[in-house]
Amino acid sequence: MINRVVLVGRLTRDPEMRYTQSGIAVTRLTLACDRPFAGQDGKRETDFIDCVVWRKQAENVAQYLKKGSMAGVDGRLQISSYEGQDGQRRYRAEVVADSVRFLEPRGASGQREQAPSGDVFGGGESSGSGWGAGAASTSSQSSNQSSNKGFDADPFSGGGKIDLSDDDLPF
Repeated sequence: MINRVVLVGRLTRDPEMRYTQSGIAVTRLTLACDRPFAGQDGKRETDFIDCVVWRKQAENVAQYLKKGSMAGVDGRLQISSYEGQDGQRRYRAEVVADSVRFLEPRGASGQREQAPSGDVFGGGESSGSGWGAGAASTSSQSSNQSSNKGFDADPFSGGGKIDLSDDDLPF
């Protein structure tokens, strides 16, 4: 059986962090994810998907992400039920995140100055590759790559800003 969800979107509001009675951090957030196709009226529709993040990763998400931040969430879909105040059974679908990736560089969209790029696993370390990995390289890497003019030269090694809009991205 497979239950896997991968989302990329922007936060609709600031994340809300709380602690359970046993002291475990839990953060809730909602991602706005555009559908990859337009409706009959030519407009793209958006889904608003509730996500929940646990433990150290929850603390990092609450500290570094805010309304409008772009994030990638990898997790599983969970359906829970509860009894409403009117006595009726209600159902709630949410994604329980296994990992959250910050998809904007530091300072983008007014991000807090200390926001890391990369993913936020338990200790908040960045893997240095994949979504959201930092583009800047060390000076020794830059000098080695700039002297290598062959096919192996990295065209993005300068660390300069690339001007792209959200419409240019394939996801």
